[in-house]
Amino acid sequence: MGEKFTRGDIQKIKEEIEYRRLVVRKEALEAVKEARAQGDLSENFEYYAAKKEKNRNESRIRYLEKLLRNASVIEDHTGMDQVGVNSAVEVYIPDMETTAEYKIVTSIRGDSLKNYISTESPLGKALLGHRVGDVVTVHVSPEVSYQAEIRGITRDLGEDGDTIRSF
Repeated sequence: MGEKFTRGDIQKIKEEIEYRRLVVRKEALEAVKEARAQGDLSENFEYYAAKKEKNRNESRIRYLEKLLRNASVIEDHTGMDQVGVNSAVEVYIPDMETTAEYKIVTSIRGDSLKNYISTESPLGKALLGHRVGDVVTVHVSPEVSYQAEIRGITRDLGEDGDTIRSF
């Protein structure tokens, strides 16, 4: 079984594939053609750079297509007052005496620098399905765990940008 994606994730991947096929591929082929026209290929850096960029694009297309072939769609069946996929969650961690806000996302969108936490991460797994006021135990490893209290949840209601906030 492959990656788990939301329908929105799958749509974005399909859009990237289409863009790479119709726009980037055309530009890369044109760059190779122009570099080849410059003459002697044995010492033509532009030619090798253009070929490398063309191959990088083709490789990315193949990677994205493989992701889609092996993907499964996840549905979020949590209630509006529960932590679910695409929820922003305000969490208090007593051991560190700190509060942070995380967005719960699928594994392909996880990005710790943006505080996007994957549903597959220890924190993401612990938070899913819980409500404001719940204290969850986050199991990092068999030897390490910590407590986190959910202080607020913001749910995305759809593509029109509406949200609902629970405190």
